[in-house]
Amino acid sequence: MSSTEGAERAFDSHAFDLPGDGGAAALCLHGLTGTPYEVRPLGEALSRAGVRAVGPLLPGHGGEPAALRRTPYTAWLDAARAEVLRLHGNHDVVFGVGLSMGGLVTLLLAAECGFDAVVCVGVPLALRQPGAALARFAKYLVRELPKRHGSDICDPEARARHPGMPVMPLAAVAELQKLQRVVRARLTEIHVPLLAAHGARDETAHPGDAETILQKVASAEKQHLLLPGSGHVVPVDFDGPALAAAAVRFLVGRPPHPGRNETVFCNRSRERLTAPLVPS
Repeated sequence: MSSTEGAERAFDSHAFDLPGDGGAAALCLHGLTGTPYEVRPLGEALSRAGVRAVGPLLPGHGGEPAALRRTPYTAWLDAARAEVLRLHGNHDVVFGVGLSMGGLVTLLLAAECGFDAVVCVGVPLALRQPGAALARFAKYLVRELPKRHGSDICDPEARARHPGMPVMPLAAVAELQKLQRVVRARLTEIHVPLLAAHGARDETAHPGDAETILQKVASAEKQHLLLPGSGHVVPVDFDGPALAAAAVRFLVGRPPHPGRNETVFCNRSRERLTAPLVPS
C-alpha cells in the first residue's frame, strides 16, 4: 500500500461494512455533524477480532449543513433501526457501539431490545455549552454556529484532519435535545451489558454523564471507562487505541443476551415511530 493510499484509508469518512467471522456484528454510529470516520477505529478493531462492523452515514450528514437542519431526530433512529433489523437477519449476536449522538441512538435501541451488549462513548445526557437550552428558540434567528476551534479533540493533529461539518446547525442541536429527553426517560429499560466510556477532557458532554447512565440502567453487567487524555471524540483522540482495546474485550465472545428480542424490537420500533415526545 502506498503512503497516499494509507492516508486515504486512514481519513475515510464514508460508510463502512468491515467483515467478521459471521457470528456477531456491531452497529457503529457516529456523532452529530460527524461521519463514520469517528467510529471507524472501533469498527476496525472489532473486525480484526472477528466481529463484522457496520458504520452507516446517518441522515442529514456528509453534505451541506442545510440538509442536517432539515433532518428530525426520528430520521436518525429510523436509519439505525433499519440497520439493526438487517443485522438481526444475518447474525446471532448484534452489538451497539455509539459515539455522542450515535450513543444516544444506541441506548434508545437497547431500550427497545435491539442489542446483545452496548458500548457508548461520550454520550451527552445534556449539553455543557452555555445557552444550549435556547437552541430551540435561537434556531429561528441563527442557522448555525461556526466551530471556531474545530471538533472537541485534544490531539491537535487529529483535530486538524477531522472531516466533520465545520459548523453546528442550531436546528440539529434542538433535535438532539429532543432525543436526549427521550433517552433520559428510558434508561431504566436497558438490561443488556453496557460499557460507558468518556473522555475526561470532554467540553461537549459532561464526563459524569457516563456514571449517570450506569446508575440508571437496569443492566446486571456494566463498566465505566474514563479516558484521561481525550476530549469528546475519543475514538480518534489520544486514547483511541485504549478505547478500542476495551471495546474488544467487553464485546468479543459474548453469547446472545436474553434481553435482546428481535420480535419485541420490531414491535417497539413500530410503536415508537408514532409515540409522542417524552417530556423533560
